Amino acid sequence: MSRKAAVVTLTALAPVSWGSTYVVATELLPPDRPLFAGLMRALPAGLALLAITRKLPRGAWWWKSAALGALNIGAFFPLLFLAAYRLPGGVAAVVGSVGPLFVVGLAALLLGERPSVRSLLTAVAAAFGVSLVVLKAGAAFDLVGVLAGLASAASMSAGTVLTKRWGRPRGVGPLAMTGWQLSAGGLLIAPVALLVEGAPPALDARGAAGYAYLALANTAVAYWLWFRGIERLAATAVTLLGPLSPLTAAVLGWVLLGQALGPLQLLGMAIAFGATLAGQRSPRARQRTFSSTERKAQEVSMDLDGAPVRR
Repeated sequence: MSRKAAVVTLTALAPVSWGSTYVVATELLPPDRPLFAGLMRALPAGLALLAITRKLPRGAWWWKSAALGALNIGAFFPLLFLAAYRLPGGVAAVVGSVGPLFVVGLAALLLGERPSVRSLLTAVAAAFGVSLVVLKAGAAFDLVGVLAGLASAASMSAGTVLTKRWGRPRGVGPLAMTGWQLSAGGLLIAPVALLVEGAPPALDARGAAGYAYLALANTAVAYWLWFRGIERLAATAVTLLGPLSPLTAAVLGWVLLGQALGPLQLLGMAIAFGATLAGQRSPRARQRTFSSTERKAQEVSMDLDGAPVRR
């Protein structure tokens, strides 16, 4: 396996893990507590990573970490859980399939990644394939849930592009950066959760197990892999791994919840998975340009105070 294939495979584990969020939220967690669910997913994981890495932001990275934490965690988690609670199974994930289209546009504006016809067609094909999987007869839709899902996709897309644009300070690894963002996002969610939803709910063994899984495997490990992948791959390529999340949710819904998967859904899964694979391949000319840009970017890093440092 090539180095790039290994990076893609490890990064892909993040959206695969996130695909289990919908089953866990609906089957194990207390109902109608999206803000508390987002808080319990982010803050314990972030504090654990801070304790492991023992690194805090400095200088400009305080506000950068807060901004990334708000986009990737603080806004994304509550919106994601709100969509999961109000929409059935994989339907909650379908709006996430527009994420690659958001990233293509933002990457052109902020990263100078010129959108190609291939990347646009791949993003559209992925969204179409996911739609075939979840838009089946009898599916229930809720306007608030759909809007929450769209907003979560836009928030995560912006966070992905800015994570790529800002990189990370010199001497700080992806694990520490993940801890900063999870902690910042969790702290943003905490007061809102208390004001809107009141005191935390009583937890039974199922709820405790669900929150523990979401905080550790689904968040701490998955986001570390995701941010690590953003550093090593093009932003569009990373986000085109996103459809693996709704595909995983659909498979788990079929296996664990008895939700039907007919021929049309299987065709959609094949299309979306094919688009995901195609999104990891770039024309050679673009690969050479991207590699050159990456080499120049690696020559200049940011120290902990946010000042440029030449290696």
